[in-house]
Amino acid sequence: MRNIVFSVFLLLLTIGTSAQELNSSVTVNSDQVGQTNQQIFRTLERSLNDFVNKTKWTNRTYRENERVNARMFITVTQYESDRFEANIQIQSTRPVFNTTYESPVFNYKDNSFNFQYQEFQPLVYNPNNFDSNLVGVISYYVYIMLGLDADTFSLEGGNDFYRQAQNIVTQAQSSGYAGWSQDTGDRSRFELVDNLLSNSFREYRIAMYNYHRKGLDILADNNSTGKQIIAGSLRLFETLISRRPNAFLIQTFFDAKSEEIQNIFSDGPKVDIVKLKETLNKVAPFYSSTWNEINY
Repeated sequence: MRNIVFSVFLLLLTIGTSAQELNSSVTVNSDQVGQTNQQIFRTLERSLNDFVNKTKWTNRTYRENERVNARMFITVTQYESDRFEANIQIQSTRPVFNTTYESPVFNYKDNSFNFQYQEFQPLVYNPNNFDSNLVGVISYYVYIMLGLDADTFSLEGGNDFYRQAQNIVTQAQSSGYAGWSQDTGDRSRFELVDNLLSNSFREYRIAMYNYHRKGLDILADNNSTGKQIIAGSLRLFETLISRRPNAFLIQTFFDAKSEEIQNIFSDGPKVDIVKLKETLNKVAPFYSSTWNEINY
């Protein structure tokens, strides 16, 4: 009996320490297509959920509570035979220490998501070959989310994940699918991962770490100090925009964080709100209406 109990304990321990990296929900919406037979979209949704959550994306060990919480919303706009035109919204969060709160880390919409898929087609990520734009795009954003999550816990902790995403971009260059090329303009997949790995945008990586690990994670225990550190991390973007105006990464940061920032500074111990608003309106003027709603 004792041996049986010990064996069960080891099994549970193994399960708890070898969980996959993501706890993700993938939704496929086909309302715009008007297709009578919805079976292929339901199959695609199930296959993508299995693909994202059951693939072993890294050689690292993740405990169950360390898995990255994420959501992907795929909206199919056109469908014919095995060809899909769509967009994809990607969102991820990370827990804040000593709270039940999940802080938004990434909230991004990619409008260049066209792919081919046949029902029951196996979805397999091959790091050495670009076989499918569906697999390629999903895998790319998995590594982006893993990298951003790691950046919030350790300074520049996401490098290995970003390099995996960059490898996908390199392989996809000759695929002919939109969104991968350097020449496709701003907000491409190429630009996103290239910026994340560039020293020219290092302030963004420092701000991600300081904001989350040094600021948010201590708010529950020391609200005043946490706020001061968060405000200081936001000022790092002033240095970045002086060198790179309209930086893509700054937009992605505030697309995820604007509402959270408003809530943080509208309650509890005061900071220099006048200076904070000056900073926010300088680095993220596209959210000026949100900054005006900060109550203090």
